[in-house]
Amino acid sequence: MERRSQLHCPRAGAVRLGCALLIALLAPGARGDEAAPGDPIERGNAAFEARFEIATMHEAIAAYEAALADLESHPPEIQTLVLNRLAQLHYELTTFSPGNTAEDAAAFRAGKEYGLRSLRLNPEFAALEEEDFDAAVAVVVDPAALLWTADNWGALFQIDPISGFLHLGKVRALYERCLAVDETYWGASAHNALGAMLIVTPAALGGNEDAGLVHLERALSLDATYLENRVVYAQYWGFTYDLFGRVSGVRDAKFLGEELHSVLAAPIGDWPFWNREAKREADRLLAELEERVP
Repeated sequence: MERRSQLHCPRAGAVRLGCALLIALLAPGARGDEAAPGDPIERGNAAFEARFEIATMHEAIAAYEAALADLESHPPEIQTLVLNRLAQLHYELTTFSPGNTAEDAAAFRAGKEYGLRSLRLNPEFAALEEEDFDAAVAVVVDPAALLWTADNWGALFQIDPISGFLHLGKVRALYERCLAVDETYWGASAHNALGAMLIVTPAALGGNEDAGLVHLERALSLDATYLENRVVYAQYWGFTYDLFGRVSGVRDAKFLGEELHSVLAAPIGDWPFWNREAKREADRLLAELEERVP
């Protein structure tokens, strides 16, 4: 499956509240002591908000990774924040790449492992993971850990399709649990991700184009301002795909062109990082459309 874009503080009110509480906990004096100016989590938070350049993205990753040395000394919610941010940032790091590089594969693998490490902060998940992954996922209530673990793991499918087919059910379980916990999380990203996956997955392995389309439409209905929803809808319903998730043709050129041009005309709005990425993707997909349908 091709890399798709996604994910700052999300639109959903409950998640916004969670972000606000974490920011309060990280503020100087919130833990009963004055945080040093060089506190790695504070540095990571500052760089995270300005991660539009690759140097700042690397700065955010380095800062949060520096916090891992004594992560267990922090409250559980801070540990979760750091690990989820590292999972997210490694996924986002690949948006600076032309795609399908060794560096991308390394980033996705690291992001997947940080996401799983975050999920394992839940002792019930950790106890069940090896024996019954679906049961383990069913006890998780953190949409960020679910989404970013699935995104990184799913992105690896294009790099190693055979392994991807073997673990397809686990990634699907993560997305479906994310939807059950909070379908609006990060602009309804789990809907567009699961929709794309169902469309490109062969029917024999659980794929279903009609079900995939329902998820893409649901994502758009929940947040049309998150431009990734529109790009993913256009991309996965406008093109056709082969057994390995590669574009094989054009299903609806008119629909594709109209949707992608509407993304280019839309404002950046409340999703500055990912809406910029959506516009870059729209340009790339329009160029591909023009090559296939001169």
